[in-house]
Amino acid sequence: MPLELIKEVNGVPEVEPLNKLHRVSFRSLQPGCDYSKKYIQGKLSHISSLTGGGNRTAILKIGLQEQENADSEINTINVLFFGKLAKDCAKVFYDGDTIAVAGFIVLSSSSSTSKDGEHCLFLKAFEDLKSTVYVYVKSVINISAESMSLAPAAHYVYTPLNELKSGMIINVYGVVKFFKPPYLSKGTDYCSVVTIVDQTNAKLTCLLFSGNYEALPMIYKNGDIVRFHRLKIQVYKNETQGITSTGFASLTFEGTLGAPIIPRTASKCFNLTTKDHKMVETLRAWASTNISPSSTLVKLCDVQPMKYFDLTCQLLGKAEVDGASFLLKVWDGTRTPYPSWRVLIQDVAFHGDLSHIHRLQNLTVDILVYDNHVQVAKSLKVGSFLRIYSLHTKLQSVNSESQATSLALEFHLHGGTSYGRGIRVLPESNSDVDQLKKILECASLTANQCSDACQSEYEDSSYPTSSGSVSLYEVERCQQLSATILTDHQYLENTPLCAILKQKAPQQYRIRAKLRSYKPKRLFQSVKLHCPECHSLQEVPHEGDLDLILQKGAANAPDTKLQNTTLYDSKIWTTKDQGERKVAIHFVKNNGILPLSNDCLVLIEGGTLSEICKLASKFHGVIPVRSGREDLELLDLSAPFLIQGKVRHYGCKQCSSLRPIQNLNSLVDKTSWIPSSVAEVLGIVPLRYVFVMTFTLDDGTGVLEAYLMDSDEFFHIPPSEILTSDDLQQNMEMIMDLFCPPGIKIDAYPWLECFIKSYNVTSGMEQKICYRIFDTTVADDLI
Repeated sequence: MPLELIKEVNGVPEVEPLNKLHRVSFRSLQPGCDYSKKYIQGKLSHISSLTGGGNRTAILKIGLQEQENADSEINTINVLFFGKLAKDCAKVFYDGDTIAVAGFIVLSSSSSTSKDGEHCLFLKAFEDLKSTVYVYVKSVINISAESMSLAPAAHYVYTPLNELKSGMIINVYGVVKFFKPPYLSKGTDYCSVVTIVDQTNAKLTCLLFSGNYEALPMIYKNGDIVRFHRLKIQVYKNETQGITSTGFASLTFEGTLGAPIIPRTASKCFNLTTKDHKMVETLRAWASTNISPSSTLVKLCDVQPMKYFDLTCQLLGKAEVDGASFLLKVWDGTRTPYPSWRVLIQDVAFHGDLSHIHRLQNLTVDILVYDNHVQVAKSLKVGSFLRIYSLHTKLQSVNSESQATSLALEFHLHGGTSYGRGIRVLPESNSDVDQLKKILECASLTANQCSDACQSEYEDSSYPTSSGSVSLYEVERCQQLSATILTDHQYLENTPLCAILKQKAPQQYRIRAKLRSYKPKRLFQSVKLHCPECHSLQEVPHEGDLDLILQKGAANAPDTKLQNTTLYDSKIWTTKDQGERKVAIHFVKNNGILPLSNDCLVLIEGGTLSEICKLASKFHGVIPVRSGREDLELLDLSAPFLIQGKVRHYGCKQCSSLRPIQNLNSLVDKTSWIPSSVAEVLGIVPLRYVFVMTFTLDDGTGVLEAYLMDSDEFFHIPPSEILTSDDLQQNMEMIMDLFCPPGIKIDAYPWLECFIKSYNVTSGMEQKICYRIFDTTVADDLI
């Protein structure tokens, strides 16, 4: 690159790009020599204004002073930069900077030396000569915001979130509503999920990937403000989302009103203008009155059992417990309201100052982290400041040798990334860390004043350890990654299946088990039609059966008296097949006017299944009808009452009370044709498409069969579409193969965390207890 910034830390450059070049002194410079692989270095003593512009070549003149030979008569030289290199240098040069120039030519205006000792040689540098300029900077943050870009400052346009369309590559500002700290994806990249909002009250979820952990947004809490450049917009499962594209870049700012506007980024090159400052301040002001502050950030003194919260703390020590769990000893300067569970660390390698931890014993807590978080925990440095997201507390009874059963507060960071679960290291410049340091300093001073005897007595009486009869590691093995999560009732404890099988119905339970088997194996057979009123289940009519039903309805010719009404215009044609079948199509009008085809509902008499499907692909919807005595009427409800695209809507024969087609006139909006509205005016109780499956669950204590009936909450797949979509069928097969992997032992299966309820079923003279899964969904990581 023609211009490079080299960051210095404590006076030492982070990189040494000039190692392969030879440095020359000012006094040895001579015109006509080759300096393509040599460089000079000096301190910027003066800089002139940039000249040129328009069609003229830009020129920048500076003076460099050689620091090593300050007493020499020849210790200063002029350097001229030309063209784009001159413009770029003008943005980053400041008096006193240390600058190196490589690849230049030396010219002379005179053979003599001037009166002030300045040598009458001067240097020329420009891009065509492959000149390179190196600027040593103390810290990138100290350079003016606009000089951070080595290209001319671009004019960025930021798109409001309510104006996004698929395929756009845009720049956006937003307030963070939800985020997942960067985690290693199933590939080689790191991933972060961020949901943002802005003043339009629109929401955008972004899936951001990068091979570099530091390149992802440095978000520390909800309410932070982010700036994304070159974010690509796409639509996935009918929801707009943002993804990284080539050149994606981000800045993060603290969202607190009045806080300094300091960007968080690992990039050394970015633009930050007064317009950006105004955008951040505007979003801060809007968020302060329109977004509720996050209540998930909790201090240890305020934690309660069976809660999930975020904790800001300092790491005092760490140790590996086993292959799938890791211990972190942390504190935040406050004391938990319940005694804290202690993990025995006698036989494991511990990193940290145990004597210091001993002095702070009543202020420290032990956190066990599991599965994918273990590698992150191993990399943490003792003494660093952390924010741990979605930390879980449990109140566990523990037996100790010195006393009867007591209660201890446990802290667990479960596997997975659901609910933003993860760990992030906070920089010491963070305002929350600054506040935490003051609390820790006071708490440490107080703790040191306590006598060792008082401390020892407090520990013995207040803090149970894991040495009792309950093996907490075995209990917590259930914290391995779960392939499903609960959408409610997270406060409930798990119940072993052996205990559930002994209890009467009705009851509700939270369980953790593995899927031993499931039915039906041919997944498309699991799609049924369910009536929400009589709760009957029906099979989805087969294509062949449906064609026969429609052919039977086409036996009678359309009645010409029922054509061309105020509701619709009619067209009739005669087919060339055997019998010269007559087909009538009625185009439903909107306020007396025929709408465009994609908004138009058509009624068809005498049509076959293939003809109806062709119409459904071109019009908004199709209703198969027949001529009645006084009005058109629906066919038998064995056929769909409405077909939209590839989706066929059925009604319940038992619960419906059909009304004439003319009742469609009562619908005000005759363009959207919502199936539920059409069903209501025609007296139909619509059937829902559902998945109906039987899961055989095993948790090691017992085996239980549970029934799953799901519309789209469990799999996040619409059952109405799966029969006609190979992609959705493959998605569902993939999920089931993850739940119940073929060809391996059940020990290697993932855990399923489910909420089930028991109920009584009477069949003849026999009564039995059945179980049904509800308020459970496939984990986001699997979708």
